[in-house]
Amino acid sequence: MNKFQELGLNELLLKAIQDLGFENPSEVQEKAIPLLLQQDTDIVALAQTGTGKTAAFGFPLIQKIDPENRSTQALILSPTRELCLQITNEIKQYSKYVKGLHTVAVYGGASITEQAREVKKGAQVIVATPGRMQDMINRNLVNIKNIQICVLDEADEMLNMGFYDDITSILSDTPNEKNTWLFSATMPQEVARIAKEFMKRPQEITVGHKNQGSDTVSHEYYLVGARDRYPVLKRLADMNPDIFSVVFCRTKRDTQAVAEKLIEDGYNAAALHGDLSQAQRDGVMKAFRGRQIQMLVATDVAARGIDVDDITHVINYQLPDEVETYNHRSGRTGRAGKTGTSIVIVTKSEYKKISQIERIIKKKFIQKPIPTGMEICEVQLIHLANKARSVEVDAEIDKYLPKIEELLGDLSKEELIKKMFSLEFNRFIEYYKKQNTIDSPKSRERGEASVNSDGSVRYFLNLGARDNFDWMSLKDFLRDNLDLGRDDLFKVDVKEGFSFFNTDASHSERVMEILNNMHHEGRQVNVEISTSGGGSSSRRDHNGRGRSGGGFRGERSGGFRSERSSDRRSSGGERGTEGRFGRRREDDRPARDERRSVRGDRPRRSN
Repeated sequence: MNKFQELGLNELLLKAIQDLGFENPSEVQEKAIPLLLQQDTDIVALAQTGTGKTAAFGFPLIQKIDPENRSTQALILSPTRELCLQITNEIKQYSKYVKGLHTVAVYGGASITEQAREVKKGAQVIVATPGRMQDMINRNLVNIKNIQICVLDEADEMLNMGFYDDITSILSDTPNEKNTWLFSATMPQEVARIAKEFMKRPQEITVGHKNQGSDTVSHEYYLVGARDRYPVLKRLADMNPDIFSVVFCRTKRDTQAVAEKLIEDGYNAAALHGDLSQAQRDGVMKAFRGRQIQMLVATDVAARGIDVDDITHVINYQLPDEVETYNHRSGRTGRAGKTGTSIVIVTKSEYKKISQIERIIKKKFIQKPIPTGMEICEVQLIHLANKARSVEVDAEIDKYLPKIEELLGDLSKEELIKKMFSLEFNRFIEYYKKQNTIDSPKSRERGEASVNSDGSVRYFLNLGARDNFDWMSLKDFLRDNLDLGRDDLFKVDVKEGFSFFNTDASHSERVMEILNNMHHEGRQVNVEISTSGGGSSSRRDHNGRGRSGGGFRGERSGGFRSERSSDRRSSGGERGTEGRFGRRREDDRPARDERRSVRGDRPRRSN
């Protein structure tokens, strides 16, 4: 007996469930479906991504819809176009036997007039992104004043993306007597605020503990030196030959740069970020779902809504600014009951975040040693042997066997095996023979941040007044190229031939990595951790001049900005956000054309 029959679903839905091959409801489905069918109530359901939340609200929503009434009766809001389309497809599958029920997706990047036309034909269910839905309301292209059900799916992600104003405006355009079903992986203050303002005594469903990570995901971290982050990423990919992963970076620029490095080094990789057109994003996702891409390098915003069941690894190339975001990242793997691994590549300056994440997700991280070259070679050799053992032999090869045997007949079995495997393996082992062992740092490395008592790091920079900078223009110049918020960089002190500035310790690796690989007006930029504690002139060359050099590839950005406040540290601003709940953007620019190559002489991967 199919256990979905015990939840109170009607025959049309059970028939669709049978077609889909569903047998046992997930925990959130067991808790939500009977409650939503039996009662007209508001609910807040907290469950991790990949636990079957769409079916948990989709089945009871469909059963409550009157298909003979062509007016809009239910609205589902979701954070991204990808998730919007996915939910729409699933609702259509669930309702395939419900004659007359129509579901329409409303999202940005497509014709708004065509979407309005589809709604006007009669759409009992609208699945929408908040921005496009608000646009359609403003243009009087849709009427949601009489809906009976409003679903907020992935509510925490929508709010984290800056859709608070849109959501509250949309909810204000719906009737007070409707039922609101809020589904979220975590329960930050913003979600609680929505529940308080727009819901009536909501019942709460919790799968696991609030904000807890999935039991199907294991969590690992690799402690690395500041300059070893990318080489360690390559080693992790090589150590897992069948990897099918999402690699998370903090900014669009890093996302593009890492993806390009991986492609240059022979990996099947691609970038997914906000500077891609919708057609490009669709192409990348199609290739990823078809496994033509093994490593999808993405920003948090672009990756929201990715729902691919077989992702083996999530790799945090950089930890997110918000600790709660880690839960969303790790939720991309270990879906639909399968196991997955979430990996963090972390430096000593970021290490404290590991314990913060552990407290929130209530899971322990395991520190793993960085794989050695010989360990990787052994894994790759065994993988190659398994591929050879399982390969399907085409019968067409038989007619060539006599010539092959004539050429190779004097070789023994052992010699033949060695030679055949060496065809692929020689390039691999030669590469790792040349690579040094990468050890996790045990003591502070040269150039690694020395943290002051206020948690900041002070830097010496070989750019100064001689390079036409004052404190304000240098601050803008650094902030723009380091992708820092307006208050993330402070105590800027400009001398004739050099300068000092401070950032929070969490930014130190980024400062060192980006600036030391840039030029300014044809000269190499040099930045070091200051040991003098401030703007002393101790770092001068034998001519008494400040150490100089440096400049950025491409055009100098900037000039003066409107900021006139004194140069002081503040805990206030949040990059890319207008106000606390304003629309959020990914606060960086596209990757520059010129980038430091980390290729070395690594052989290209063959898959």
